[in-house]
Amino acid sequence: MENSHISALSAKHAGLEARIKAESSRPMPDAILVASLKKQKLRLKEEMSVGN
Repeated sequence: MENSHISALSAKHAGLEARIKAESSRPMPDAILVASLKKQKLRLKEEMSVGN
């Protein structure tokens, strides 16, 4: 897989991680949103691992 594609996936992965941390640090985090973000993050991680 192209290095630029993996870099883009990695950047998206980091962005999702930041959103998860931000949502989780709220007084009343939205559990459904956090679960959705974690699923998206896992899909990106799997796609990156297949590319290597």
